[in-house]
Amino acid sequence: MSDTHAQTVAYVRDTMLDQQDPPLNQVGAVKWIRENLFSGWLNILLTLLSLWVVYAALSHLLPWALRGIWDASNLSECRALAAERYGADASVACWAVLAERWPQLIFGFFPKELYWRPILAFLLFLAAVAPVLFSSVPRKMLWVTALAPFALFWLIWGGSIWGPIAAILGFVIGWAIMTYAAPKIGALLAVILAIIVPVLYWLFVCGPLAGALASVVPLSLQTVATQKMGGFLLATIIGVSGIVLSLPLGILLALGRQSDMFIINKFSVAFIEIIRGVPLIVWLFTASLLLNYFLPPGTNFDLMLRVIIMVTLFSAAYIAEVVRGGLAALPKGQYEAADALGLDYWKSMRLIILPQALKISIPGIVNTFIGLFKDTTLVVFIGLLDPIGLSSSIRASTDWNGVYWELFVFIGLCFFIFCFSMGRYSLFLEKKLRREHR
Repeated sequence: MSDTHAQTVAYVRDTMLDQQDPPLNQVGAVKWIRENLFSGWLNILLTLLSLWVVYAALSHLLPWALRGIWDASNLSECRALAAERYGADASVACWAVLAERWPQLIFGFFPKELYWRPILAFLLFLAAVAPVLFSSVPRKMLWVTALAPFALFWLIWGGSIWGPIAAILGFVIGWAIMTYAAPKIGALLAVILAIIVPVLYWLFVCGPLAGALASVVPLSLQTVATQKMGGFLLATIIGVSGIVLSLPLGILLALGRQSDMFIINKFSVAFIEIIRGVPLIVWLFTASLLLNYFLPPGTNFDLMLRVIIMVTLFSAAYIAEVVRGGLAALPKGQYEAADALGLDYWKSMRLIILPQALKISIPGIVNTFIGLFKDTTLVVFIGLLDPIGLSSSIRASTDWNGVYWELFVFIGLCFFIFCFSMGRYSLFLEKKLRREHR
């Protein structure tokens, strides 16, 4: 009886099996290739076709690039060296044009003995944006961020150091009005005075004060005219200035478009629609040709400054719509929660609404910034020598007449590095804020 009962009891294993490796076709690269490249007949066909296209492109591109000539002084010598080394029919890149002209593509016509100034300015800029972009940087570095624009202007354009210092005093005056006058005269009047008084100071007091201080303590750098700036130095100045200035202006326009105040609402709507409805190149021509007609006679308004203003206004109109989309995506309960806490308009925007709206708007904002930076190439049409304009001037010389792809490859690679960096930071910021999980 016990034997029969023992035979009917299910078998239970009392020892663990040794761990075994999974099949090779279910792990690693083999699994990925099967699932993504050879999962079906259509996928196999497309994979083989893509491999053929990649091979056909690289088989011509790599020999052209890797066998390029770096040690020539002109295009004729470059072609002679290529024929000597690889045969008369060899088609290779003439990278010698970059070896000789790369400083011009980067700095334009900036004096060679002063190259250290834009390089130092670029390093200072990186130090200034670090506490804004990365929370791990000490908050005390924000003082560097606040003072960096004035130091950057002084390093790039030169002149007396008292000019930037006198300009800083205008912001100090505005801060003092908001801090000490607001409790006595009210927030609205304090804001108006904090804008008007510094503007009057900059118009009528800043210049004479800087001149008087310079006469007492002459501390200055060699002045460099805007006409000597070009290449990626010019593109970076216009692009970075437009990005930094257009973001706060775009946020204000987005808030103004949603405002219940009739004048502010209609002004914001008109500004956004008019700016967006006209191509950027038209606004650049306006800055170049027509803006001086609206200024007092004899006014010398720097062309680069006019371009920066127009680029900033153009970008701000697009950012305003991106931010407005983020504001519209927030549920009404967020606004009601801010009201329930007893917060006024500006505190509710600063503490509750805008942080959430800006997190939603990160991809659109960064996309606008990337487009803005690439659009700096349009300044070539108004006489500023950006990288594209400088490449044309290089090709117009007798030494390098006929060089095309090498210059454009270098320019495209530099733009790609800038834009790819902004895109990767956008992904880093989205992952850090975990926007998709909130």
